[in-house]
Amino acid sequence: MSELKYTPKDYKSDQYVRWCPGCGDHSLLNSLHKAMAELQLLPHQTAVISGIGCSSRLPYYMNTYGFHTIHGRGAAVATGVKVANPQLSVWQISGDGDGLAIGGNHFIHALRRNVDLNIILLNNRIYGLTKGQYSPTSPRGIVTKSSPYGTVEDPFRPAELVFGARGHFFARCVDVDGAASVEVLTAAARHQGASVVEVLQNCVIFNDGSQSIVATKADRAKHAIYLRQGQPMIFGESNELGLMQEGFGLKVVKIGENGITEKDLLVHDAHTEDYTLHLKLAMMEGDFPIALGVIRDVAAPTYETGVHDQIAQVKAKKPARTLEELLMAGDKWEIK
Repeated sequence: MSELKYTPKDYKSDQYVRWCPGCGDHSLLNSLHKAMAELQLLPHQTAVISGIGCSSRLPYYMNTYGFHTIHGRGAAVATGVKVANPQLSVWQISGDGDGLAIGGNHFIHALRRNVDLNIILLNNRIYGLTKGQYSPTSPRGIVTKSSPYGTVEDPFRPAELVFGARGHFFARCVDVDGAASVEVLTAAARHQGASVVEVLQNCVIFNDGSQSIVATKADRAKHAIYLRQGQPMIFGESNELGLMQEGFGLKVVKIGENGITEKDLLVHDAHTEDYTLHLKLAMMEGDFPIALGVIRDVAAPTYETGVHDQIAQVKAKKPARTLEELLMAGDKWEIK
């Protein structure tokens, strides 16, 4: 008998996908189906949890268990699912509004606890479902339905939150960059602990062009760097540029100029415990390339394992009791 092998279509539900034509969510959904097929996840051992927002419709389009919860509470519910059944592969789908505004507290504590969740953060820098208000990741000065004269506040940068919450896995991809998206999604699933994949996503209706700097393959060649474990940090249209350390910071150099060779460039190590360089890479902007790929991937004890180990230890020290024995185990008073 041949071994059953799942394909991407095995993870697709029969529901009509209700997103705007051209929305980056379509591409991410396709990449997620492919990633699950590559991982050969058992659909009946997989759960997809979401909050509220455009991206939070995603569980309906998965042939797995799913839970469309309430606004900002996806991480809390996903934590409960994972602790109740650690054998499940649990994916949390969230947008920048759902995950970082009302859900911000749940987000950082899921990371701090290191619950084994695969958190996909679709960042289009706008509230889409509620029709175009600015979100926690919208840039200062953006004009939206809720900021007609431009915002007067600075945005969250998801990587900064992840590292500040002592996160052990952070990766980034672009919605339409299918192969690279599958690569980071599979890496996130293989990581034991809380993993965050920030998806730079376009909203064609309310914030079109927000990710234009990396929207096409040509754009990414000019403005992005794909970080790969154990490989020198090279980028550019012809791989002519690289990253070197300069003091406590980074600098962009041109290979071949001033005697600089590939051996002089920084080599990516996502597994090092010290996150100083990981944070610098994740925060690059302006004259620096945008970092894509797995930026940090460090092993650490997981929350649900700790909980179940603790329960086992306590049970081993105490004999099993009936409910009546437990109720009568404390101080007793007899009333006559």
